[in-house]
Amino acid sequence: MDIRRTILWMIFSFSLLLLWNNWQVHNGKPSLFGGSPTATQTTAAKTASPEGHADTSIPGPAPTATPATATAAAGDTNVPGGKAPAAASSSEKVTVTTDVFNLTFDTLGAQLVKAELLKYDLSKKDPTPMVLFDNTAPYMYVAQTGIVGAPQGQSYPTHLTPFRLVSTQTHLTGDTLDVVFEAETDGVKVVKTYTLHRDRYDIGVRHDVFNESGKAIAPSLYLQLTRDGHDPSDSFAFYKTFTGPALYSSEDKFQKISFSDIDKGKAKYIKQADDGWIGMVQHYFATAWVPPEGVTRHNEVIKLPNDLYTIRTIEAVGTIEPGSSISVPANLWVGPQDQKAMSALAPGLELVVDYGWLTIIAKPVFKIMTWIHSVLGNWGWTIVVLTMLIKLVFYPLSAASYRSMAKMKLVTPRMKALREKFGDDKAKLNSAMMEMYRTEKINPLGGCLPMVVQIPVFIALYWVLLGSVEMRGAPWILWIQDLSARDPWFILPAIMMATMFLQIKLNPTPPDPTQAKIMMVMPLVFGGMMFFFPAGLVLYWCVNNAISIAQQRYIMHKLDKETAAANR
Repeated sequence: MDIRRTILWMIFSFSLLLLWNNWQVHNGKPSLFGGSPTATQTTAAKTASPEGHADTSIPGPAPTATPATATAAAGDTNVPGGKAPAAASSSEKVTVTTDVFNLTFDTLGAQLVKAELLKYDLSKKDPTPMVLFDNTAPYMYVAQTGIVGAPQGQSYPTHLTPFRLVSTQTHLTGDTLDVVFEAETDGVKVVKTYTLHRDRYDIGVRHDVFNESGKAIAPSLYLQLTRDGHDPSDSFAFYKTFTGPALYSSEDKFQKISFSDIDKGKAKYIKQADDGWIGMVQHYFATAWVPPEGVTRHNEVIKLPNDLYTIRTIEAVGTIEPGSSISVPANLWVGPQDQKAMSALAPGLELVVDYGWLTIIAKPVFKIMTWIHSVLGNWGWTIVVLTMLIKLVFYPLSAASYRSMAKMKLVTPRMKALREKFGDDKAKLNSAMMEMYRTEKINPLGGCLPMVVQIPVFIALYWVLLGSVEMRGAPWILWIQDLSARDPWFILPAIMMATMFLQIKLNPTPPDPTQAKIMMVMPLVFGGMMFFFPAGLVLYWCVNNAISIAQQRYIMHKLDKETAAANR
């Protein structure tokens, strides 16, 4: 029983710790489990230039380890910062619309400075499209590219160079749409082509580099994502999901880099690779640059002034003789964390949906959910059916647990009598209780250990429900119109507390008064936490509790019949 008391205290203490940690995060303080607090948004931290760009006019550091295939020029160049020229005529906004995007390009650098996702509302209450890229103060989140490696005193087209729009069509009418910009500096012309596709969130980006000078050149191409350190506008106050840079390579796999590690100069990631991608991740959505496979590139993650962060990859494009050109393809993902589409675009890109150390369990769970949804067409009922399947799979363990608890409940009066008989003599009390367990064939841990085995599955399911963009804005029934948001009427948390109380009443009352009090407080603690969690998660717990009660009642009824038959 001492072991059981310890387990109860651990659960209770951990529940209080989670509640306190979430309250700290809610008030903008650091999480007890790491990660940065919610960034305070101040307009002073984002003083915009006339072009709408934050002042980030520092050069990026040169690559510390130039790829073997890169030229000396590529190794000596610095990627420029983000300060726009003062001349307003150098910048013009171009809006392009497809069936999934409303994109805004800036002719200054041919940057992608705004991306509205037309199929994703900001929230159920606000039907305006979700904005991913944006450079409207106090926010800054853009995709930029450029060519570097020019001799000293010269420059090639970068994200600070004025481009001009070459194409004329700005609305997708067929299956694809090319948006073409071009710029020329010091004898080097760059034609940048964005290829948009119907019903797709991957954008083809091709750089055609023309050498119109009188001598050979050996430039490098950089692809970068720059954003502020703010949490997304739809972040949840009482639990944190990762926001920040990420990258992938076949060598080091998926790596996340927190803003706090960048601030402290402790960011660890692969600097040189010949495959993979770089990206920025936030809850439900992601952006990523995907260069061609087999091309050596150098990765950099940099802290810029005014709370801005950049992740970039730089690759040498080879030697271009006078009068010649070279074409460098890449892909840009801008959109939801759609695991199927992302995995088709690049190996490992689907890992932005990060399930942590339980990925090996969470991925199969998500695939099962996807299959169930294809049949039912409703994510709420999908959660209900999935919970039922999980309870069915674990029924043998649950049955053993409930049978053990039922037997414990039957001998509770005898346990109380033993406590009264032996009083404070712990040795004699424990000896008498163990003898009773042997006689009645009761395992005192039988009610705990089977549940411990199921914990990894429950945690994996928690992260699947928390991280799946499919839950965002997905309705269930009646008042639940968004499974990713908290229950607006707190009905599900109330049901969860009620079912937890009922479960406690079905279980044997702990002989220790302290244990009994802890058991009665736990529903309030867990229920209080669930007031702030997504309705989809609370729905899972409600269904899980309801099935557990039904299973427990069945096992207890069956045991009562067996006992009655044995006493005849």
